[in-house]
Order: sequence, then C-alpha cells, then structure tokens
Amino acid sequence: MSASSDEPARTGEPAAATDREAPPDIEHAAPDIDEAVARVEHELGRLFARIRVSWREAAQTVHPDLQPLGYQVLTSIATGKATSAGAIIERLQTDKTAVSRQVRQLEQLGLVESVRDPDDRRARVLVATELAQERVTAARSRYEARLAERLGRWSQADLDRFAEMLSELGGGASDRADGTTQAS
Repeated sequence: MSASSDEPARTGEPAAATDREAPPDIEHAAPDIDEAVARVEHELGRLFARIRVSWREAAQTVHPDLQPLGYQVLTSIATGKATSAGAIIERLQTDKTAVSRQVRQLEQLGLVESVRDPDDRRARVLVATELAQERVTAARSRYEARLAERLGRWSQADLDRFAEMLSELGGGASDRADGTTQAS
C-alpha cells in the first residue's frame, strides 16, 4: 500500500513513483540493450572480416592477380546482376575509378569482354567469358560449401528468421543506398 498524494509516505516505505520517473525495469534495460548492441556490432565485425577473407580467397581462385573488388565486379557481371560500369558502381557502392580499373584488369586477364548491347546498339555491356564463368563457379562452390556446412545445422525456420533479420538490419528493400527511405 502506498500513501495517497495527500499523505506523506510512511517511514521505511518507498515514495510513490511519479510520471517523470522511469519504471525500474526500463532503467536497467538500457545498459542490457547497449551491451547486446555492442555484442552484435562485434560479431558483425568478425563476420565482415571473414567475408573479406573469403573474397580474397575466391579472387585468388579465379586468378592470382585478381583483387577482392575485382572478384566482386566479376561476379556481378557473371551473374547478370550488373553488366555496365554504372550498374556495377551502384550495386557495389564504389567509385567510378575503382570500377574502371577493375574492369580493365578483368579484360586484360581474359575474364570479361565488352560487347554491343543487343537491345541498344549504341551501348556496350560487359559479359563474363567462359573461362570466367568456370572459375567463378569453382570459387562460389567452395564458399557455398563452407556456408552450407555452418548453416546446415539450423532449422528452416531459423534460417528464414535469420534472413528476415539480416534484411531488416540492412534496411530491406525500402532503404536506398544514399540513406533515404523510399515511400511504400
């Protein structure tokens, strides 16, 4: 029992909470949330480092002189997700100079060709050579096998929820690369 607002609190009893005071569970939640967010940030850092190592290994599988960014450019072209320099720049969120340098190297290594766009004869598109397709397939199969080994013990429901959570963390389809959100 607490005292009414007209009566003083009895000795030994806590005073009644006012509207301005946070409930005790909320006061203690912030440090727990901060700790959890810090742990997620730490684990994401470890994951990103492992991904960078995987890209480097995959690039070396394709060609010993290929850099990780070159591998990303090549896989964008080989999968058809980006077949022009502009599309690659947008997809990888990198600068034009870096993409141009990587495309030039991929052409010199015989992994990419620039051909006329069949839909617009004035434009050119980038296509992966047969050699590139074979080597990207080999590199991706190694990566996919490692990933399947790690995720193979998870249930379908856990994998689906994990994919949803990653999508939410990444901003989903509604967030643009420039940080603004598209209207739904």
